[in-house]
Amino acid sequence: MSKTTFFKRVALTAIAALGLGVFSVLPAQATVTGLTVTVVDGTSTVTAGYVSDSTTAAMITVAGLFDSASDSVTVDFVQKSVPAGSAAVARLYFFDSTTPLATTTLVDSPTISSDGVGASAASGPGTLAGSSTAYLSGSDSLTGLKTDDGKVFRIQSNGGGDYVGAQFALQLESETARIVGTYTYTVVVKTYAPGATGLNGLVATQTADVSIVVPDTAANIALAGGTIDSSKTTAILNEGTGTTASSDDSFSALATATNDTRGTIRVRTYTSASLAAPESITVTVTGPGLVGTDAGVYGKSITVAGDGDTSILIRSDGTAGTGSFVVSTTSRTFNAKTISFYKAIPSTITLAVNKPVIGTSATDDTIRATIKDADGVNWAGTAYIYSTTTTIASSATPNSCTYDSTLGVHKCRVTGKLAGTASLKVIDKSTVAAANITSEAATVTVSQGVATTATIAFDKASYAPGEKALVHVKVLDENGAAMPEGTYSNVFVAAPTTNSALGAGSDSFLASPVLDGATSAVSGTTAGADTYVVYMPNKAGTVTISAIGSVGLAVAGRVAISASAVVVDDSNDAAIEAATAASDAALEAIDAANAATDAANLAAEAADAATVAAEEARDAADAATAAVEALATEVASMMAALKAQITTLAKTVAKIAKKVKA
Repeated sequence: MSKTTFFKRVALTAIAALGLGVFSVLPAQATVTGLTVTVVDGTSTVTAGYVSDSTTAAMITVAGLFDSASDSVTVDFVQKSVPAGSAAVARLYFFDSTTPLATTTLVDSPTISSDGVGASAASGPGTLAGSSTAYLSGSDSLTGLKTDDGKVFRIQSNGGGDYVGAQFALQLESETARIVGTYTYTVVVKTYAPGATGLNGLVATQTADVSIVVPDTAANIALAGGTIDSSKTTAILNEGTGTTASSDDSFSALATATNDTRGTIRVRTYTSASLAAPESITVTVTGPGLVGTDAGVYGKSITVAGDGDTSILIRSDGTAGTGSFVVSTTSRTFNAKTISFYKAIPSTITLAVNKPVIGTSATDDTIRATIKDADGVNWAGTAYIYSTTTTIASSATPNSCTYDSTLGVHKCRVTGKLAGTASLKVIDKSTVAAANITSEAATVTVSQGVATTATIAFDKASYAPGEKALVHVKVLDENGAAMPEGTYSNVFVAAPTTNSALGAGSDSFLASPVLDGATSAVSGTTAGADTYVVYMPNKAGTVTISAIGSVGLAVAGRVAISASAVVVDDSNDAAIEAATAASDAALEAIDAANAATDAANLAAEAADAATVAAEEARDAADAATAAVEALATEVASMMAALKAQITTLAKTVAKIAKKVKA
């Protein structure tokens, strides 16, 4: 609140407290000069729960020169036009005075009497009973008037001969439902001069229309005709009736014709502002399957008027195989989405043991069954597992397995009972007698062993510097056999340690290892082991991991254990090989230089022999001597250059040898 507004309110409140009887003196012919009524349209929103305030209200300003304190002006409004079906309620509130001094303008909410503008209303904020009048300003405004209140606001001068002005806010109630459209109201401003000729002293009436506009939401505007941004348009296949997948689901569905929804393609067409907007959608099926909408019309190809977020439903049509579904909108075509429709009766069941050792409890995902129909399509019906060794695990009564559409397998739970080897089979029906097909048996070990010893092992004997390594910690029973999955407390006195710091990102070892039940290359687990991912040091040497068994093991296992691996740095060997090769090259260069020297000496000897034997051919001998001398000069030059190269090469060899400490 500004200081000016604050002082206005203080002054008006003080006047109200004094209970000034300014209306007791009524000059016979007082007038209001230059009265103006100014309006500014407002706005609102169709959004539920929106709170109207002065920033969105329509504003009405009434101002003029009042000759006397007995002059008064009333402000009221009536509804002129609103959108059909609207139940919104408008209210008029006193907002603030518009004169420099708060004491100039007085505002209250009076009643209308047969003699003119009467005393203040007997109730309501800031009003006093009887003929006393309360004057309010700013946040102390009187209760807002509705169109059916039968009340008005009254404006008067605090003494006469003053410019008087007040501002009022016309708002739609926040609590009432609003619809899109323009709400127009007529503001009625009446001037009274008690004693003047006219009904109740009425001198003049002025009116002005003001509107409050409720625009539609951006989403609805987009829905009515927004421009689609194809880069923000999506079409995602969901299994069943789901619509939450962020990428296409991959799944199988029963081929038998049905009205059940096998899959749902959610198509979203958006504007650049990510608002849903309508666009035509066409879906075409190749192979098995039908598409449609909630309207109930299904076929191999449909075109629908999308609403910005449209679900296309998929049914099976009785044909087995792979169905291909191509979705296209006006602005974009998507790659085909596929569903594998399988036959009602499977053809093969193949079992894999996911968890080879279990305890005497129910263990999920122990056996995995891959079931296919005659066309090799994954069969995703309900499969059941039962035991042929009921004293060891599970029972002869089949129990259902859970189908994993991502892996394309049925995951079956097995409950261990006694130590031993359990034999289990999977069928396609809930009873053995009704089964169409039965798998071969798979075996699982049920353990009742006691944690006795522990082992630590690297997955390799040697590594390059910084190389990733796997460390397996196992807990074994009294027979040296693997223990079931689970956390084994206090296996070691403290977490295993290393003699050299491992690389950044290495897992931290635990004193209480957590053994995995299954082996998985994807998750990096090994059945019966707690597997750690570590990174070897960046220098050559032997890395040793050590630990001491603790109370989580039998007494025999409470001993020191360790595992070692070698980090090999092959870069030194490469340097030595390079130095050796350089040395060999230098020796070969020296041999070539010696051969050139020998050739030059032989040439000189031949020249001497020619001189002695042919004195008479001196001219020819001189020429030969000159040629030999030229050759000798050239050879000498070559020797000098070669020796320089040999010297440089020898220095290089010496540096390499020093670097590798040869």
